[in-house]
Amino acid sequence: MASRLLTEHYARGRVIALSAGTEPGEHIHPEVARVLESLGLDTSAEQPTLLTAEMISASDLAITQGCGENCPYVPGARYRDWPLDDPRGQDDATVRRVIAEIDARVRELLSELVPDLALPPSVLERDRGH
Repeated sequence: MASRLLTEHYARGRVIALSAGTEPGEHIHPEVARVLESLGLDTSAEQPTLLTAEMISASDLAITQGCGENCPYVPGARYRDWPLDDPRGQDDATVRRVIAEIDARVRELLSELVPDLALPPSVLERDRGH
């Protein structure tokens, strides 16, 4: 969810991002939502979604986050894995660190996918006091 929110924030409609997981819970993780909200990102409409082969096949690029064999495999689909620590159940400092890593990866990916996109400052700039 953090990847999707960050991508859509920075891409300003030039990239559509979806978020899904191999074992979605009933609700988004409150510790992740709390940190994202502190960065100015609205999580109120977020719902956990099951990742399906159909979602991957309809995408130009699937970014996985360490799901390995649990991720649906679609022949011919482009995959890129971002092995990240799971922020679920972690303290705010750990969640912020994981989100900072996602933020950097999203910004780099957008620079690659949409080279003429003028990226706004990182949302982490707002969070210097934490």
